[in-house]
Amino acid sequence: MLDKTAWIALSLTDRVGGKTIRALTQHFGDIDAVLQADAAELQAVPGIGRKIAESIRAIDLQQTEKLIDQWRKDEIAILTWDDPAYPMRLKDLDDAPPVLFMRGACPLDRTAAVVGTRSPSTESENIAKTLSATLAEQGYTVVSGLAHGVDTNAHFGALGVQNGRTLAVLGSGVLNIYPQENRSLANAILINKAGALISEVAPPLSPSSSRLVARNRIISGISQAVIVIETKVDGGAMHAARRGFEQGRKIYALDIAASGNRALIEAGATAINPDFSNLDLLFVSDL
Repeated sequence: MLDKTAWIALSLTDRVGGKTIRALTQHFGDIDAVLQADAAELQAVPGIGRKIAESIRAIDLQQTEKLIDQWRKDEIAILTWDDPAYPMRLKDLDDAPPVLFMRGACPLDRTAAVVGTRSPSTESENIAKTLSATLAEQGYTVVSGLAHGVDTNAHFGALGVQNGRTLAVLGSGVLNIYPQENRSLANAILINKAGALISEVAPPLSPSSSRLVARNRIISGISQAVIVIETKVDGGAMHAARRGFEQGRKIYALDIAASGNRALIEAGATAINPDFSNLDLLFVSDL
């Protein structure tokens, strides 16, 4: 059993992710030894430079414990790799977040990500909502990123179904909802006990471009499949689809003219007809 406070403190250190923590623990044996090491010893680990070593040396476990106590009062679950509630599909990845912060709860045994552009056509908005409702009716938890556009409609589609469940993966902390316009949507997920909000960054933190990109590996990693409704070839949803391909997930794309959709279908994604006439493909062997 790991020292959870030490593990969380290390995971919250700037530029220390899952791969770095694995390297450190393999080198030193356990987290306590990592925190007791001096700067020179830390820098003997590949990938650990002076700045990271100094940041590790500056860790304050008492302050971390105070933060943990406050977050628990805010009803935030803190999941580490040895926690039974940590999503198993995500844990298997080499870049799995060492810590996840979660508000709410939802089943993650059957999951499908529905993602796409922040500025979809009206038709794509309707398809995202309808498809997500269909998935929810089939017992899937709909995973998306709480962004404007496709993500918003995906979450609403799942919420519109009796006992529907949805998981919002954030590029900000779970106490700092982004975008602000979707705070009411986030609250609806929590108040109705219809799912959860999840993030790898500390609960109060603001979003950043790097955090918004990084959360895509979580969206795809938690999911059995990634379904792209509409995206340009340089759109953000392409990150989730590409990571999904790398992770061995099933990738689907709506068969429309959007440049990203065309690129994904050419790369091997299963095409979904806009009229859903081949939708049965989605429910073969649990996606």
